[in-house]
Amino acid sequence: MLAGFVLLLMTPAGSCDPGRARQSEVQAASMIQASAAKPKKKKSKAGFTKAQYKKHVKKLKKTVPEGFTVLLQEPFVVIGDEHPATVKKRSKSTVKWTVDRLKEDFFSKDPKHIIDIWLFKDDASYMKHAKEIFGDVPDTPYGYYSEEHRALVMNIATGGGTLVHEIVHPFMDSNFPACPPWFNEGLGSLYEQCMDSDGHIWGLTNWRLAGLQEAVQNDEVPSFKKLTSMDENQFYNEDKGTNYSQSRYLLLYLQEKGLLVDYYHAFRENADEDPDGYETLEKTLGVDDMAAFKVKWESWVLALTFP
Repeated sequence: MLAGFVLLLMTPAGSCDPGRARQSEVQAASMIQASAAKPKKKKSKAGFTKAQYKKHVKKLKKTVPEGFTVLLQEPFVVIGDEHPATVKKRSKSTVKWTVDRLKEDFFSKDPKHIIDIWLFKDDASYMKHAKEIFGDVPDTPYGYYSEEHRALVMNIATGGGTLVHEIVHPFMDSNFPACPPWFNEGLGSLYEQCMDSDGHIWGLTNWRLAGLQEAVQNDEVPSFKKLTSMDENQFYNEDKGTNYSQSRYLLLYLQEKGLLVDYYHAFRENADEDPDGYETLEKTLGVDDMAAFKVKWESWVLALTFP
């Protein structure tokens, strides 16, 4: 969710674990085949100079409470109150890991601003410091983005999935500012549960599946035309519980078919003519009857399992 002054991710934190066992041979073959067909993309260039980062960190340290570790992990700054070695590990294994893989497949530009990632060690620290540092009383136990302070505020004890989700949004803002909420939240949600596949980020099934399967069985899932046409108010405030999950599992389907990366780039390039991405979705899927595709997709969803 990107609207408003504070972004609240009102979801249980998932797990993005680069160290998990590799996915099935079928999944791996699909990903390798899809990526092999694409030319190598140029690595993105940093949006800020070393001097700008240094100035930012110096200013930040004046406000950071005692006992916190501050680390530059471009294009972010990571601040945490766990043991310094733990903060460093999270900075490398979650933040850098995620950034490297998002850039590999999706994003060529760094976020527009230097964003601070605050990793609080537990619920007590999270609630206390959100109030003391940002003047916030979080209404989610997991984490949120404060646009006012350009900060990701995380209760890292709940897991790294929320953090990975939130990292997607500032990259999307700088690379595809016209991105509609269904794709923005769908991609963020996709990587709440993820792993590495030959240097690429790979989404897995997660806790959102059960609610989506129930909605499918109750015939409560809207058409893809309706989903993709939702504005921010409709997506966030008129959410019947399926907007996030339907978006996520549509993108998971595209990923499994080796189409997700191509779809994103085609959508972004054609956004002026197709701002919702619906027509591009039809072309990418190679279908002309989206109602029939929805029936097929729902059968696929019902066959998925988590965990």
